Amino acid sequence: MKKKKLLVKVHEASLSDFGKYPGARSIEELLNFGLVAIDKPVGPTCQQIDAWIKKILELKKCSHGGTLDPRVSGVLVIALNQAVKLMPLLLKSDKEYIAVMHLHKDVSEQKLREVVKRFTGEIEQIPPKKSAVARKPRKRKIYEMEILEIEGKDVLLRIFCEAGTYIRKLIADMGKKLGGAHMQELRRIRSASFTEQEAVLLQDLVDAYKWWKETGEEKYLREILYPGEKVCDFTKCIVVKDSAVSALCHGAPLSTSGVIMVEENISPGEHVCLLTLKGELIAIGKALLSSEQMLRGKKLAAKIERVIMPRGVYPKSWKKRK
Repeated sequence: MKKKKLLVKVHEASLSDFGKYPGARSIEELLNFGLVAIDKPVGPTCQQIDAWIKKILELKKCSHGGTLDPRVSGVLVIALNQAVKLMPLLLKSDKEYIAVMHLHKDVSEQKLREVVKRFTGEIEQIPPKKSAVARKPRKRKIYEMEILEIEGKDVLLRIFCEAGTYIRKLIADMGKKLGGAHMQELRRIRSASFTEQEAVLLQDLVDAYKWWKETGEEKYLREILYPGEKVCDFTKCIVVKDSAVSALCHGAPLSTSGVIMVEENISPGEHVCLLTLKGELIAIGKALLSSEQMLRGKKLAAKIERVIMPRGVYPKSWKKRK
């Protein structure tokens, strides 16, 4: 993951006792606002995985970010309890896959590479009949598509794409240019910033949780649970003053006067994470200005779309107008 570059507007540190650094949270707090990456096996549905994790971890709710059908394996990000509020970001995050395309006839390598190149970039797809969305043409971006190996009529592909891309349909559409093809196998190797190296088997999660409950040893469970703030790895961020936190928790828009640091290259209309100086996620917002514009002037920098932090964690330092 590329290191973020933050542009500093004001040099300020959090000297208050309010809030808590995400890395200092207890296991109970991580279970209430955390993320876990499961290496989903072929067979169960994502809904079954959700139900099993909810039962295993004794949660009120959990949800997955980006569905994998039963025949597909790989990285499945699960949001725990209050982290379900992060679904809008997880569902829209980019994905990466390894796929086996089986050709229906012999094709030259040159022709194969030409078609792969043609389907890299912006493409148009009509969702398959079994999909849960309307079957209307929609555009998706294939950022990268690489041929890893060719063995007879089987082609191993790495595909890095925008969320909502149907890989099975992508391969079928390429097949129309190649005399026919279908997807033989598919594995997701990355979802958002979670890679398959970070994903764990369901049994590993069961064992780590039981070990913590029985012995109090946190080590193994801490290696699996991530604070909800991990969504900031793939979302632009704005760091705000402690004095602005409570107002944001009540849904007030963020003024540039409350900004301390902004990530570079934020564009108006882009989703952003609003963070405290301790790195806690306050809310998900939509930028109203560019990064450079947020560093000067007295305008609104972002509007709130979803409040994440509970009210009362930071004290009020603002008053309602009478």
